[in-house]
Amino acid sequence: MKNVGEAPHEELATGERSTRNRVARSILDHGPSTVADLAGRLGLTQAAVRRHLDSLVSDNVVEAREQRVYGARTRGRPAKVFALTDCGRDAFDQSYDTLAVDALRWIERSAGGGAAGEAAVAAFARDRIESQADAYRAAVEAAAPEERTEALAKALSADGYAATARTAPVGEQLCQHHCPVAHAAEKYPQLCEAETEFFSKLLGTHVQRLATIAHGDGVCTTFIPRGSPQSGAAQTTPSPASASTAGRNPA
Repeated sequence: MKNVGEAPHEELATGERSTRNRVARSILDHGPSTVADLAGRLGLTQAAVRRHLDSLVSDNVVEAREQRVYGARTRGRPAKVFALTDCGRDAFDQSYDTLAVDALRWIERSAGGGAAGEAAVAAFARDRIESQADAYRAAVEAAAPEERTEALAKALSADGYAATARTAPVGEQLCQHHCPVAHAAEKYPQLCEAETEFFSKLLGTHVQRLATIAHGDGVCTTFIPRGSPQSGAAQTTPSPASASTAGRNPA
């Protein structure tokens, strides 16, 4: 005969797993987060969030780090934030990383290696993003000039990048909280560079990549200056600054 007393415990265990997954997913969608951030988004107490984070840290899904500050640092100790580890990101649809890296390595070698190999990978990266560009282009062109960064963020989110747009002191920041090709981009930054060049061309302005998941940051962050000519036609070629900083994590 079934022990009815076991059911509540089983439900509790399932609920615990579900909540823990929600915490990890929230970090994926919003980037490195404080305990207070997570508690507010998930409707949990900070004590409950800390308990789930302790388990996620123990399982190497999440790690604690010092919050990265752009611009002038305020007084006081920087807040601790929690970010997904490589292991944690692996749980979110990155099972084809090895195949991607192997394919890029084959392209590089087939072109002769060295500068020619790097150029071949860069050409592939540009062609790859252009083949996916129609939806992004349609979303941006349909939006009012002041809403185009937000429109691009929504289009990227539809493709799994968990992107958001937010205002910055002198412009906007496009933040991608998830990168399906992060491990491949770590070895082949041409993927990041092609993406940043595309953003510059699509928005018709110089943009600058401030941080990338592939280089250890919690979020891929692209800066778009205020007063940029987004209302005009897209550039046919990206500005040199856009291409030179993309994917190289200059911050």
